[in-house]
This record gives sequence, C-alpha cells and structure tokens, in this order.
Amino acid sequence: MPEMLSFMGLSGTQLAVSLAVFLLAGLVKGVIGLGLPTVAVGLLSLVMSPVQAAALLIVPSMVTNVWQLLAGGAFMVLARRLWRMLAGVVLGTLVGHGWMSVDGGHRAGMALGAALVMVALAGLASLNWSVTPAQERWCSPLAGLLTGLVTAATGVFVIPAVPYLQALDLEREQLIQALGLSFTVSTLALAVNLGQAGLLGSGVAGASLVVLLPALLGMGIGGWLRARVPAPVFRRCFFAGMLLLGLHLVLQGVWRT
Repeated sequence: MPEMLSFMGLSGTQLAVSLAVFLLAGLVKGVIGLGLPTVAVGLLSLVMSPVQAAALLIVPSMVTNVWQLLAGGAFMVLARRLWRMLAGVVLGTLVGHGWMSVDGGHRAGMALGAALVMVALAGLASLNWSVTPAQERWCSPLAGLLTGLVTAATGVFVIPAVPYLQALDLEREQLIQALGLSFTVSTLALAVNLGQAGLLGSGVAGASLVVLLPALLGMGIGGWLRARVPAPVFRRCFFAGMLLLGLHLVLQGVWRT
C-alpha cells in the first residue's frame, strides 16, 4: 500500500481526503449540474497545491462533463453558436500556461480563493442578465478568454463561463449541455497545460482515475437527493460554503506572502 501511494504521489491522508472530496463534489454536481471542479480544487487546496488538485481533477472532470455533454441532442447547434467562446477558452488557458505554479502556488491559491468568492457571490445574488445576439458576437470570445485565463491560474473554469451561458437564455436542457461542452473544452485545455509542465505522469493519471469512482458515486447520490431536497436550499448552502472557503484561501495566501 505505501508503494501504491508513493506511485500516485499522494500521502495516505491526501488520498483519503481526495476520495471524500470527490464524493462530495460529485454529489454537488449531481444535484445542481455543476460544481465538481469548484468543490474539488477548492477543498483539495487545503491539503495540497492547486497544481496537484487540478491534475487530480482531469479524469473525473472529463468523464462527468462528456456524460453531461452527450445528454442532449443539440451538440452541433451549440458548437456552432459557441465556437467563439470555446476558442477563447483554449487561447486564454494556453496563454496562462505556468501561472498556477508561479511563486510555489501561493498566488494561485489566492487567485483560486478570489474565484470561489466570485462564484459564491454570483450564485447567492442569483444575478439575471441577458446577452443580445448583437452583443454575443463580441461577448463570446471575451467570456471565453477570461474563463481560460482563470482556468490557467486556478484550475476552476466556471467564471465567467457559467454566468455568461446563463445569460444566453438557453432552454434548460440546452444550458446543461452547453455547460458540459464548455467544461469539456476547459478540461482538455487545462490538461494540455499540465501535460506541458510534466504534471500528468502515470502516477497522477492513476490517482485521477481512482478518484473518478467516488465522483461518479457522488453524482448518483446527488441525482437521488435532487428529488428530495429543494434545489434553492441546497444552492444557498453550497454557495455559502464556497464563500467561506474562498475567503479562507485568500486570507491564507495573504498571510503566507
């Protein structure tokens, strides 16, 4: 067992925490349709660097997002409509290559905390805004570019992608599929960054594959829970928790610097 943990690059405590975190992250995604990278990277950053947390995220994020992406029948329609945003995501992520590991990851931790605070405030405020077709032509690449830069720095790819996609007034099923499409492209771009940095070796890939199992189990439990717990109540608790976690990471980063 010690050899296995060493091969994966995780201590026993880190592995145990990772399994629990991905179970919780999968549960959140199963209930509200998003939140796996936010919960996983946010909580794992308490016991490892944001770079390690982002590397562990790759397999669970890819599998769950492709699953979400293929759940609807509007893939080609959404791909044609969102290609400017998706291109911006890829460009922004690649431009930000290396940001996450700068300064030993301290600044990445602070950036992650700030991103979580923004996610939480946007969710708690239930902001409602719309983007017209004329605005969409220039908003899409800008939203994608900013999302890519945030992804490169923090490993979290929900800001500003999620609020922007919500502003397009898509039908519910199309919105879920659009989120899956955006998250899938973000995960692939992040994997390229981590691969170029030599952070996706066989050990990390093995650990990422292991934590896929609790993530899928959590999604199953979340789907069951979704029919029994009012979604608004769950969302408020989720975003309140994200706000506290984000503030903690920001203050921790300030203290270390």
